Amino acid sequence: MTATRTAKKVVPRAARTVPTLMLETDLARRVVGLVCGVDEAGRGPWAGPVSAGAVILSADDIPEGIDDSKALTAARRDGLAVEIKARAIAWGVGLASPEEIEDLNILQATGLAMRRAIEAMSVPPKAALVDGNYRFKLPCEVETAVGGDGLSLSIAAASILAKTARDQIMIEMDAEYPGYGFASHKGYNAPIHQAALKAMGPCAIHRRSWAPIRALLGT
Repeated sequence: MTATRTAKKVVPRAARTVPTLMLETDLARRVVGLVCGVDEAGRGPWAGPVSAGAVILSADDIPEGIDDSKALTAARRDGLAVEIKARAIAWGVGLASPEEIEDLNILQATGLAMRRAIEAMSVPPKAALVDGNYRFKLPCEVETAVGGDGLSLSIAAASILAKTARDQIMIEMDAEYPGYGFASHKGYNAPIHQAALKAMGPCAIHRRSWAPIRALLGT
């Protein structure tokens, strides 16, 4: 397999951009205050909440190995999540439920989860550096960064908290709604998920208005 065809999650770290504090340091100077990185997890699945993380890292105490959550193993993400929570200046995780996703749409629900993550922080940031190109309405100034989870350590740390929080919820949902395979695919499209939907129909945490689910159910 050529390097250009290698999946992002297995590209050697040396071959990719290494996240730094450059973006947040520059923003912190401009706003004269603390900057948090913000990222989400779970915009694409067919079931479960969308989650967001917000993190203000201390430049003097950064856990080694922070990276885009998609570039890390589940075990490494779990370990880093513990370290980030213990060593960051402040952190928060926010969720928007499947019902809120249905009511608001996924974009607005993502913004709601991000707002809740920032509001959950013990120290309020002056500005947020948000992964992507959409400027959500958040309780502080906002600057966006396309591909930010691979550029900014704060965004990468937020991506880890968002991902690990959501994964744990989906593991718990697997026990509450057995047969769908939530513990393995976390609500994303997978053969076992498609088969379960056809056999059992949607459960309470499915995003019923989503086109793939409607198509599978013939509605």
